[in-house]
Amino acid sequence: MLYSQWTIAGAQGAQATLFGYVPDNSEEVDLARTRSTILIIPGGGYTMTSDREAEPIALQYVAAGYNAFILRYSCAPAVYPEALTQVAASLCLIHEHAREWHVATDRIAILGFSAGGHLAANMATSAGDNALAAHHFDSAQLRPNALMLAYPVITSGQFAHRGSFDNLLGPDRNDDRALRAVSIEEHIDGNTPPVFVWHTMTDDTVPVENSLMLISACHAAGVPVEAHLYPMGGHGLSLGTTETAWQGVNGIEPGAIPLHRFQRASAQHGAHGKLRHYGNDGIQRIERVTGGR
Repeated sequence: MLYSQWTIAGAQGAQATLFGYVPDNSEEVDLARTRSTILIIPGGGYTMTSDREAEPIALQYVAAGYNAFILRYSCAPAVYPEALTQVAASLCLIHEHAREWHVATDRIAILGFSAGGHLAANMATSAGDNALAAHHFDSAQLRPNALMLAYPVITSGQFAHRGSFDNLLGPDRNDDRALRAVSIEEHIDGNTPPVFVWHTMTDDTVPVENSLMLISACHAAGVPVEAHLYPMGGHGLSLGTTETAWQGVNGIEPGAIPLHRFQRASAQHGAHGKLRHYGNDGIQRIERVTGGR
């Protein structure tokens, strides 16, 4: 397996780091096989990128047969669109090395957690189009084939996680036009890829209304969306295991969320444009695919 890292420069000069986990092909299986690929965007309120939503997630996807990449993007004091241009540059790099890294370029997904979910959605919807075009990125060409979100920051309105937008916009944090430009629910259209999202109803940091607004906007635009809303659980659960629990304690809530379902469903998100259901120990796994995008 190739494990490597690359420095990714943003449009304003800040540097991010992209980590890659690319499994080798084997002559015992298929030397010519290509793999679905996922770009993971950890959360952290645009102040940091969480370890708990980085490598533990990547390893889950590698085990499921994916190439996995993690972007440690620039946070405050870097401001919009610095992190967005780093996501775009990372996707450019993945496309440029597609043959070498066995990337199926029609099966590239982006997965974001919390504020990282906002960044991922910014890349996958039309919200970032103008900012990316200003820095010579073709957002339509780079748009991922599937968007996966865990307890995402979506709206800059009534139910906003205000700290994320304060950090993202810096001196423009109170500018209504700037806030609307990065309010994801206002920028979902027919070009938005299929969406998978999960959230808890009792999230006391990023209200579940963020995901509900996303779901409603996807439905209105005719965008396929699969949503898992759980009745209990706090914010930032990641995998809900000891490996990803905050300081080894918080974030483990036995019985609150069947996170094995999220792992299975999201790890199968992306390939042919319909839902297929598979039985596995009495639990449905859901595979959503992207219809040739």
